[in-house]
Amino acid sequence: MRLVTYRERDGGADHLGLVLGERVVNLAAAAKALALPDCHDDMAAFIRAGEPALACARAIAARLAGDSAAGVALGDVQLLAPIPRPARNVVCVGLNYREHVAESKSVQGDAPPPAYPVFFTKPPSCVIGPGAAIPWHGHVSEAIDWEVELAVVIGREGRDIAEPDALSHVFGYTVGNDITARDLQQRHGQWYKGKSLDGFLPLGPAIVTADEISDPQALDLCLRVNGAEKQRSNTSLMIFGVARLIAEWSAGMTLFPGDVLMTGTPSGVGMGRTPPEWLRPGDVVEAEIPAIGVLRNAVEAP
Repeated sequence: MRLVTYRERDGGADHLGLVLGERVVNLAAAAKALALPDCHDDMAAFIRAGEPALACARAIAARLAGDSAAGVALGDVQLLAPIPRPARNVVCVGLNYREHVAESKSVQGDAPPPAYPVFFTKPPSCVIGPGAAIPWHGHVSEAIDWEVELAVVIGREGRDIAEPDALSHVFGYTVGNDITARDLQQRHGQWYKGKSLDGFLPLGPAIVTADEISDPQALDLCLRVNGAEKQRSNTSLMIFGVARLIAEWSAGMTLFPGDVLMTGTPSGVGMGRTPPEWLRPGDVVEAEIPAIGVLRNAVEAP
């Protein structure tokens, strides 16, 4: 299933939606109309509800399949980040593709690929949705970069999760763009500040539930700036796969439903180019994982 958080164009409340073709169905309203159990109208609550909520959504999908009048057209709604305000910091992984390690020497030096995952976090204030403007922080940074990534949404609480069991804790997957101020990253000697400016984590356009993606290590991903391809790779090239990342992250730490994990970016970022390339006001960035969708954002004008 493809699940979104959306707002109708004429304003009003945000809703949890089920995407059926080119239309989106309000899950809570549909459950009520079809006399089904409460399906929730909030992505975070839906994820916490677990299998009963998923079963309700599947029943709605089955009942409305082929109904061209169900819901509203996707083009008539504004998609938001699937989880507009995560309850906790988003956990991220750096240097998780070997070619990206090689191109990161200006920040990382000549260090070899990591033996263990390199974790850092981005605060919830970074998160924006598809179509939202990436804020222009030109007074803070002159080297704003892009990073397409597979984002993993945790669906089941756990600690000390064994790697063979890790994928059973995944609710679904979405697309992320780890926007980064490279000059701040270098200046401060750590990654939190340079990666955590407001609006520096576009997420979306949808969460695809885990049952739809049999192998998260077999996903193509790419990124374009103003239509020009900058990154193209496959998650099979990660140094640490999703299951290993979850096992390492959860060692001694409890993961909760709705937690988000960014799994690292492949090569092709701006800092690795000769000369380096940086985002500018008006640039349009498209991060894509074909199995999930296209996450499109423009950099705002100052």
